[in-house]
Amino acid sequence: MVAGFLFPVPALPIIHETIRNLYFHVPMWFSMMVLFGISVFYSIKYLSNPKEEYDLIAVESVNAGLVFYVLGLVTGMIWAKYTWGEPWSNDPKQNSAAIAFLVYCAYLILRNSIEEEQKRARISAIYNVFAFPIMIVLLFILPRMTDSLHPGNGGNPAFGKYDLDNTMRAVFYPACIGWILIGIWIATLRFRIRLIEKKNFDTIAS
Repeated sequence: MVAGFLFPVPALPIIHETIRNLYFHVPMWFSMMVLFGISVFYSIKYLSNPKEEYDLIAVESVNAGLVFYVLGLVTGMIWAKYTWGEPWSNDPKQNSAAIAFLVYCAYLILRNSIEEEQKRARISAIYNVFAFPIMIVLLFILPRMTDSLHPGNGGNPAFGKYDLDNTMRAVFYPACIGWILIGIWIATLRFRIRLIEKKNFDTIAS
């Protein structure tokens, strides 16, 4: 990520050097989307073939995804402070992102409220299957239907060929791939830890 600070960026009004936050803010959302996509994929697999490993992958992907969700919100608020004047301006994109975040927090609360393992896995898998499209609607559809300061929403153009030049692309795309791989690595570590904990628990119980 050193290249993100050293390479030149387009001289744009209002955002100026804060455009470098693109290397962090957007990849956080991409990583979150990939992790939540993996989670819903394994939730569907669990509903068709109830293996405990599928449930563990689903929940740990959500746990890792929420970390990147928070980082995406925080980096967005920092960027908004310098470009919009305040970190939270009740922009439709911000409000929708906050609601979608609560939807996934409710997923974890739901899991913790059910003690029986198979029932917990089945109900949370069903919830997860519906939570993902709800998040898509909140983040990418509703903000486009109203006025928004956020690029790419409400008639406000996203970064294009005049903003995201070739120099920025050389940093942006590798950054996206790198953060996504880090997210998957974190989810994989958490999944392996859960397997070890389960194995130890089963050994003690037997």
